[in-house]
Amino acid sequence: MGLAGILIGLGFLVWFAFRGWSVLLLAPAGALIAAAFAREPLLAHWTQTFMGSAAQFLAQFFPIFLLGALFGKLMEDSGSVSAIANTMTERLGKEHAILAVVLAGAMVTYGGVSLFVAFFVLAPMAEALFRAAAIPLRLMPAAIVLGTSTFTMSALPGTPAIQNAIPMPFFGTTPFAAPGLGIIASAIVLGFGLWWLKRAEIAARHAGECADVSTAAADNAVDNERVRELATTAREFDPAEIHRGHRSETSPSILVAALPLIVVVGVNFLMSMFVLPRHDGAFLAEPRWGATSLSAVGGVWSVVVALFTAIVTLVIINRPRLPALRESMDAGANASVLPALSVASLVGFGAVVAALPAFAMVRDWVLSIGGGPLVSLAVATNILSALTGSASGGLTIALDALGPTYMDLAAQHGIDPALLHRVAVIGAGTLDTLPHNGAIVSVLAVCGTTHRESYFDIVMVAIIGAFIALATVIILGTMFGSF
Repeated sequence: MGLAGILIGLGFLVWFAFRGWSVLLLAPAGALIAAAFAREPLLAHWTQTFMGSAAQFLAQFFPIFLLGALFGKLMEDSGSVSAIANTMTERLGKEHAILAVVLAGAMVTYGGVSLFVAFFVLAPMAEALFRAAAIPLRLMPAAIVLGTSTFTMSALPGTPAIQNAIPMPFFGTTPFAAPGLGIIASAIVLGFGLWWLKRAEIAARHAGECADVSTAAADNAVDNERVRELATTAREFDPAEIHRGHRSETSPSILVAALPLIVVVGVNFLMSMFVLPRHDGAFLAEPRWGATSLSAVGGVWSVVVALFTAIVTLVIINRPRLPALRESMDAGANASVLPALSVASLVGFGAVVAALPAFAMVRDWVLSIGGGPLVSLAVATNILSALTGSASGGLTIALDALGPTYMDLAAQHGIDPALLHRVAVIGAGTLDTLPHNGAIVSVLAVCGTTHRESYFDIVMVAIIGAFIALATVIILGTMFGSF
């Protein structure tokens, strides 16, 4: 009965979440269903297990949600995201329309711009380029997803994405964990995705397809409540805040626009590699600081300092273009709340499931998967991210339940925790791209296309390419270790 309760509770969560119901309601309800089947105390699981784990997630990661959403909103309102996208358009032109969209998306998201902000800015640019190049608009979502939601989220070393931050407290790693393997994985995903999209473009031309579908759907997507509920479990920005504040009527130069992105990457690198390793964090072992260690919090500190420094830089160099600074900052701060609470609720659900006696069967099954700890970790993060439709939610659930076990296995097998970090993040960013994923629903709505028209190409660039990269990282990591 206990295992049946876990499956029923998870099915309840997935079924209603896909239909746009709030995860804030569904996660505790699903957790209580699972606990009821196991004949466990319901109120104790809700207030102690569920809320305790959700609160711990917020305590660890809310600063990243807050600063990430704020940075994205200020980049959008200052015109910086548009300036970068327009520069890529002008430099590459319609002859390389797909490449321009992919690289523009990669640049802004690797620099820390929130996903939905990138969608909202890139979609009109992509439409104009695709129309000029006579490329079917059904390929727009796949091009945007490849640039914004694949390697810059999970593989490229140093990315400030929340998914790359989640393993750090569990494994004591930094945002630059396994940099060589991350770069190889990124090259595979990018190369395979561009090859596939070019192949699809050529096939469409031979078939006589053209860009003849009207989009202009971004405004409707922002106001779509179902899109909002799904989007806020996928990444760190609430779409309802996209039109709040005041967007600049003028755009900065490309150097001014790109400087905050460079600051994010540069400060993150300096903090991770030079500043914090030289910092005496022994005081963190005291109870007043949570009896933790620098290795457990240092990764989050690096990302927080990088985003904060970039925000200050952005405001200083773009102050004339931010006439409603308070309104923009309020909107950015508000945009972080619902995503953080939504993912925390998924984490709370996972904590209740992991606390049930029947979960031992699930854990034993995962650990018995052939191929060693790296393969079983990849399978666990893939499955949970697929079921929840959230890479961050699935990754946290997996590591909350199994993180200490994998650290023990890593010690037994001589596996560098940095390798566990990179495998876990790439695994979480693979099957999360199923049809019910919030980012997928959002990008289709923003582009004005449907699953039937565009989803197959998304699968190829975001799932198949990621699987090839994940398998490569596991093979290389097994043979040569972390590098």
